[in-house]
Amino acid sequence: MVKKKSGSEDNESPLKKLREEAGLSQQELATRIGVAVATISRWERGAPAMLTVPQMKALCKVFGKSIEELPDEFGVPKRSPEGE
Repeated sequence: MVKKKSGSEDNESPLKKLREEAGLSQQELATRIGVAVATISRWERGAPAMLTVPQMKALCKVFGKSIEELPDEFGVPKRSPEGE
């Protein structure tokens, strides 16, 4: 049986999606860009990402993306209130 992805996939962190597409754990990504694994976890949950220039360059290299291709926000997209 094929497991269908729910609509909650739209609410997944863009950073998490990129990390998983690259086949990396949070620990591997953290090591490659020089931050703590807890930092990656916080970013994926929506904490502000304050990267140094070397960290940003490393992130671009790890994901094979230009800075323009990276998401503006790493955390889970904010949901707009429905019917409120």
